Amino acid sequence: MQTEHIATPFGRRRMTLALVKAQFDSPGIKKGKSAGKWKIYRDACEARSLLGLRDRALAVLNALLSFYPETDLIEGGNLVVFPSNAQLIVRANGIAGTTLRENLGLLVRAGLIQRNDSPNGKRYARKGRDGSIEIAYGFSLAPLLARSEELALMAQQVAEENRRLKVIKEQITIARRDIRKLISAATEEGAAGDWHSIEGRFVAITNGLRTVQAEARLAESLDELTLLREEIVNLLEVQLISGKAGTNGAENRQHIEHSNTESILDFETRAETEHYKRPNQEWKRECEQIRSFPLEMVVRACPQISDYAPGGRIGQWRDLTVAAVVVRSMLGVSPSAYQEACEVMRPENAAITIACILERASDINSAGAYLRDLTARAARGEFSLGPMLMALMRIAAPTRTRSA
Repeated sequence: MQTEHIATPFGRRRMTLALVKAQFDSPGIKKGKSAGKWKIYRDACEARSLLGLRDRALAVLNALLSFYPETDLIEGGNLVVFPSNAQLIVRANGIAGTTLRENLGLLVRAGLIQRNDSPNGKRYARKGRDGSIEIAYGFSLAPLLARSEELALMAQQVAEENRRLKVIKEQITIARRDIRKLISAATEEGAAGDWHSIEGRFVAITNGLRTVQAEARLAESLDELTLLREEIVNLLEVQLISGKAGTNGAENRQHIEHSNTESILDFETRAETEHYKRPNQEWKRECEQIRSFPLEMVVRACPQISDYAPGGRIGQWRDLTVAAVVVRSMLGVSPSAYQEACEVMRPENAAITIACILERASDINSAGAYLRDLTARAARGEFSLGPMLMALMRIAAPTRTRSA
């Protein structure tokens, strides 16, 4: 600390241990250090939220800096300014005297300036015979010079936080637009689904956004909107793709009704081949985010998994993940292989994959090796659950028709 003594305030202003500690903790100024006063001021303005300052306090700091004659704050020079309150009020855009004193206190508590009071509380400078200032009483700007690097880092941190917040808000706007228009299209054109319930969830999420400003809470809301959008897209995808497949595959349906011996792998391979025919960038974007499909769709495509769920029924995602662990053990898949799949695909998608493997168990020599292969492909962005589920649904559809 570059002080010869602890500075105490004049008059009725109380000295507190917090002020003593602040002076002890004040970083020293490196010998020969200098920094532009207005650059430091801009950094302090950017970091005002972290410093706990308001605009009026920054206006007062601007006024104090204007009384320092040099452009740079220089170690070893006189860093004390001594304007009167009347002069400060003029340069701080005419703020009230009580407001001035209040904000001077805020700047002291924030550690940006330090009081250097005279014996009688007046602010002045005593000059030597050569006209240079020997000692000055007023406000020391030394803390600004000492903390210049810290303030720059704080300003950068705030800028990065603001950038992230802006990106999150933009993504929320896009997600809300997508969901709103998808729901409208689905209800207007009579798509199957509980759109009233989906609409209610959407309204609940958006209503909660009205009073939210914190980044963490906005990120949570964005996650909720993203999951809802994925659920809507998957629900529509199932209907649209299933309808197209039913039309194009009518001529082959008779063969499927009489025989289920055709390998599901053939269906999956054909479906994935169609995906690979699409532009590379589009395919990569799809594979980078393996989506969670509607639970109802998973149960229809993989009915056997329900036998291993609590109570023999899958009513929620937790039931599916519990059943997947049981099936994992039954199929001889090692815990490490399943854990790796959960980390790469997400737990819900890993459970769906196990359910699909169960349906194809008779065609797979080693379930563990097959799961590891799918996990590796997913990590490279080369595996999507969609084709596998659709292949199983096409096989299961004739069975449901006959049983009905």
